[in-house]
Amino acid sequence: MQLELRHLQAVCRIAEAGSLGGAARRLGVSQPALSAQLRRIERVTGGELFVRGRSGVEPTALGQFVLAKARRVLSEMDALGAQARAMSTGSPLRLGCIMLVLLDGLLAQTDLSMSGREIAVDLEDSVTVLARMLGAGRYDAIVYGEVNGHEVPLPEGTLARTLIPKEPFCIRLSARHPLAGQGRIELADLAGESWMTLVEDDDGGPEALVTACAKAGFSPSLRYRITDRKMQHDLIAAGRAVALSQPTAPSGEGTVMRPLVGNPIIGRIRLAWSRAALSAGQAELLYRAAARAYLANVDNNPFHKQWWDAHPEVHPVLY
Repeated sequence: MQLELRHLQAVCRIAEAGSLGGAARRLGVSQPALSAQLRRIERVTGGELFVRGRSGVEPTALGQFVLAKARRVLSEMDALGAQARAMSTGSPLRLGCIMLVLLDGLLAQTDLSMSGREIAVDLEDSVTVLARMLGAGRYDAIVYGEVNGHEVPLPEGTLARTLIPKEPFCIRLSARHPLAGQGRIELADLAGESWMTLVEDDDGGPEALVTACAKAGFSPSLRYRITDRKMQHDLIAAGRAVALSQPTAPSGEGTVMRPLVGNPIIGRIRLAWSRAALSAGQAELLYRAAARAYLANVDNNPFHKQWWDAHPEVHPVLY
């Protein structure tokens, strides 16, 4: 028997899952079938690749060697598929996103033209839908947010990279609001307000808001759920609601942005892509374009610019 790509994938899945049962579920096969396949692979490689440890199966020295080679081969095959697809079809890179401030400038970034591909962007209200469509091949890459400790599960065959590891959410409120003149706002002082419910309800944001408000001693009145950005701003400008917002968003006519004392709600922005659709080089270009789009909005609010300058550890890596 000669080793095939499916054998290398099986070895990698066993190492990632830490158990034969977990790897079998990911591969869509039975555990006995995977065990038999592993024995055949080990006969070809000449020794045991995994041994049972305290927390599951662990690779042997030979297993570590095979894993390193397998990951390199699979990475090269992913890159080959991505580059061949881009050259043969000339199809645009399909990017799915939730509503993030950086999207306003993402398409204007000229770095993307260096990859030789155009971009088609679709907006979704659900991070779960984004991830599912990425796994189904409907998107080549997605840009999404996570709030506080929430982690979005990603499908097999994808890679992810954190673009902005930390940004403190702020409050958008009417310019005529009694608290608008304050430099920073205590969350407890917003106890009697009507809130604009976050459009994305599966990125950890609603839970983070409710938890933060509970710690501040109240339960928020989540009254409005509106996807249209202008309508959101009009309601807030009229004094009918307040809302959480990314700190890079512009204030907009009739509204102001204010940071929260203690930064109780923290967001992060991530990029994920299909290994079969984007090469490492193309993913790097997309990362740089998204990073520059974010950086273009850092100056929108002086309070965030001050925070940003004081936290260089959260800046995106641009070589």
